[in-house]
Amino acid sequence: MDRNTLIGFVLIGALLIAMFAINSKNRLAYEAEQKRITDSIAAMKPKTDTAALQSDLAKVDSIKLNDNKTSFQTPDQHEQKVILENDVLKITFTNKGAQPELVELKKFKKYDGSPVYIQKGEFNKINYRFNAEQNRSAEIKDLIFGCNPLVTNVDQSKTLNFIAADSMGRKITHSYTIRPDDYMVDFKIDIAGADKLFTQNAINFQWQTEVENIEKDHAYELTQTHICFLENNKYDFEYTGSNSNKTFSNDINWIGVKQQFFINALVTNSKFTNVSTNWVIPADSSNHYLTQVATTGQLKFAGISSNQSVPLKLYYGPSDYNILKKYNNQMENIVPLGSGIFSFVKYINRYFLLPAFDFLQNQIASMGIVIFLLTLLIRLITSPILYKSYLSGAKMKVLKPEVDALREKYKDDQQTFGMEQMKLWRSAGVSPLGGCLPALLQIPIFMSLYYFFQSNIGLRGKEFLWAHDLAAYDSIAKIPFTIPFYGDHVSLFTLTAVLTSLIISLYSMNNMQDNSNPMMKYMPYIFPVMLLGVFNKLPSALTWYYTVSNTITLILQIIIQKYIIDHDKIMAQITENRKRPVKKSKMQERIDAMQESQRKLKELNKKG
Repeated sequence: MDRNTLIGFVLIGALLIAMFAINSKNRLAYEAEQKRITDSIAAMKPKTDTAALQSDLAKVDSIKLNDNKTSFQTPDQHEQKVILENDVLKITFTNKGAQPELVELKKFKKYDGSPVYIQKGEFNKINYRFNAEQNRSAEIKDLIFGCNPLVTNVDQSKTLNFIAADSMGRKITHSYTIRPDDYMVDFKIDIAGADKLFTQNAINFQWQTEVENIEKDHAYELTQTHICFLENNKYDFEYTGSNSNKTFSNDINWIGVKQQFFINALVTNSKFTNVSTNWVIPADSSNHYLTQVATTGQLKFAGISSNQSVPLKLYYGPSDYNILKKYNNQMENIVPLGSGIFSFVKYINRYFLLPAFDFLQNQIASMGIVIFLLTLLIRLITSPILYKSYLSGAKMKVLKPEVDALREKYKDDQQTFGMEQMKLWRSAGVSPLGGCLPALLQIPIFMSLYYFFQSNIGLRGKEFLWAHDLAAYDSIAKIPFTIPFYGDHVSLFTLTAVLTSLIISLYSMNNMQDNSNPMMKYMPYIFPVMLLGVFNKLPSALTWYYTVSNTITLILQIIIQKYIIDHDKIMAQITENRKRPVKKSKMQERIDAMQESQRKLKELNKKG
């Protein structure tokens, strides 16, 4: 392990710190601004007469109810609730607006053991306006539908139909179909008299969803919450770290809201046009929800006809790559297996890590052991890179006496020392980047695992040793205050990852061939200290992986350096390399010529 190798590992840490800082910068700035705004509003806000306000609201609701009565409703109609469910979903529908009111994911639990509701609360609405009467429109969310009996189809799917009709033959039908063991719900709007009920041959559609807080770390879950969409057949997403909005310049195929492990999405078989969406983050982090998202757009009819059918789909389910892949509409891209400058690592995750992980978890019950075996597999595959790094370090260690002699000879001329050192390395067949590049090549592997363990729902709720949930941090102690860059808890797997990283750094420092720079003595401590702050809030699966990986790396390093690398053979190879003519690339020839010119110019200046 030489200085270049150590610098390579420090670069990995610097990249990780930079990415972490960028991801959290917007959220921290927004929280500070929201607190300032909230405090200012609270200070200026007058006291409210609660009794008078409730009386006024009751009057408004009464007026609104009378105004919304249309020929589609009869006086004896009232709101009813109907349940539609399969093995994975339980959806409670209301006939007021003919839409889902409560959606439970039956196979998942919140961090506190309560049911996971991916849709809950008054904010969640499907809505559009229609021409109820002459010169007067109404909103579908206020319309009371009639509910037909539940139908079980031949393929064991279940269909629920809500129908609203008037005496003029106009009719609106909301049809919902759910299939066994499926998170996708078919939603179809059938319209009779569409030319009378809607203008511009389209429905002006509104979809509102409120994202529930499901995981224990509200702030971290918010950083993992995205607005996802397929625009013009190209996937993209927006972070929800602060209040914002987006207007789409192209048609979209679907739009969804992804929190850390769950998705609520609206899908069309054709296109949504003129789409815009906005999201609002609550000022108080103690709220039960993360964000509220409202999306508007147009659903155009196919052709001009009195009878129209608009096929849609609603996805309520996990952010699971294997489940989303089967829908064949690019929704699997929602799972964040790589983004930004590291978007390419998603291919490592999709085609190597995920299949290997799935195979191991199907064979082994303990998820901690699965991660251990996956880590062992990765380290064995990357061991040739590790070997080349250590071999390069061993070669440079053999040349250290000659490098020291050159340093002493040219101690007052660093430029000439650098030129002579490069000549020495080339004549011996040693690359100065031999130790640094292998370390940098491990960055894609590390980053792919960084994304993989944060987004893999298979880790959620799985226990190992003292960690109760491998998809969240493993807190063994609560700190009564918050330490900047660290947090308010102690993660034991973070400590083991930092400790093993520190041992590797110290071991590498002792074996480094060039430790003349006094600043190098601080290098072993920089990377572990950075890890302490970065890893403390990350999933314990990642810190457990890093602990195992560090341990295996240390063992491999000792074995390779003590028992595999033959220093006598290295010396013989260097001696043989020196007998051969040194081949230079054209670029190297130009660099050497430039350095030689600079050296001669410097000598002339000294003589002058």
